[in-house]
Amino acid sequence: MVGGGTRGRPPPRRHPAAAAPVRGADRSRTVRGPSVNRPLRLGVVGLGAISPYYLAAAERLPAWELTAVCDARAQTLEAYAGPAARFADHRVLLAEARPDALVVAVPNDVHLPVCRDALSASVPVCVEKPLALTAAEGRVLVELARRGEVPLMTAFHRRYNTAVRDLARRVAGREIHSVRVRYLERIEEHLGGENWYLDPARCGGGCLADNGPNALDVVRLLLGDLTVTGCAIERDGQGLDRRAVIRVRGRTGAMASVELDWSYPGELKDIEVDLADGEVLSADMLAGHPAFKGSLWHEYEAVLGEFAELVDGRTAAGPGAHGGLHALELVEAAYGCALPAGQGVVR
Repeated sequence: MVGGGTRGRPPPRRHPAAAAPVRGADRSRTVRGPSVNRPLRLGVVGLGAISPYYLAAAERLPAWELTAVCDARAQTLEAYAGPAARFADHRVLLAEARPDALVVAVPNDVHLPVCRDALSASVPVCVEKPLALTAAEGRVLVELARRGEVPLMTAFHRRYNTAVRDLARRVAGREIHSVRVRYLERIEEHLGGENWYLDPARCGGGCLADNGPNALDVVRLLLGDLTVTGCAIERDGQGLDRRAVIRVRGRTGAMASVELDWSYPGELKDIEVDLADGEVLSADMLAGHPAFKGSLWHEYEAVLGEFAELVDGRTAAGPGAHGGLHALELVEAAYGCALPAGQGVVR
């Protein structure tokens, strides 16, 4: 099946049935309103590298009750020791567990079928970035969510980072001249044996496709909607983009550069904002979190906290909630205008 693959671990290839409606699902189901006084039933599809952060957040937040998990691989599913019901097929989970909402944490190339099945069953979705493999697929999901008035949220977890939020508050209402975001890591240290990231057909590309949406979303948080003005990409011998520099312009004319690196020795993720009055402000996304991936715990708790408000009807979800589609369009525009590294865009 499609939905049981894990984010970070290659699942079986797409099953033809993934495009079909979910059997037994209640398609008349509506988003739960705030008057119902019980925890929201949450399902999580994909028990890969990112799932522990969702599972821990669901356990900590009183708004959620984790009721179902899904993974196609029997060994991974068997290793799950929690109390939630276990499913090998996301469609069976939707039909039998009847969750109030679904987290989709599967590889990029299967975001479309899993999210489509959930949205078709009127189940709100929080999906790992990127929203889908391509902008065209993203538009399908956004339109499906719009027609059904079902919340669809892309989990851009870095916008919930405490340092990022503090920086956003400090620059609010002030004129920004330029922004620089650096998102650097050695990707092999983050795989955990999950190699689909290194397959452009499954990832959608390389560092630009997978890390680009998060980094661009941070710029969008500061500058609003963006336009790509230039891009330079460095690829390895297999054609995988390992480094990229993207130049974008905000709606006020402020410029930003986003530097991505999958070959960096270590990890560096920060933001620098040059204000029009000459002041320079910065934020280190990893500061205060010395453990490997330590910052993710509080970020994903905030993601699920906001998702609960969307599902509960306390916060409206607009078209392409949180820029999921816009990020895909920016990534495609960057690939479309990319020059070889060292040409056109200065790092």
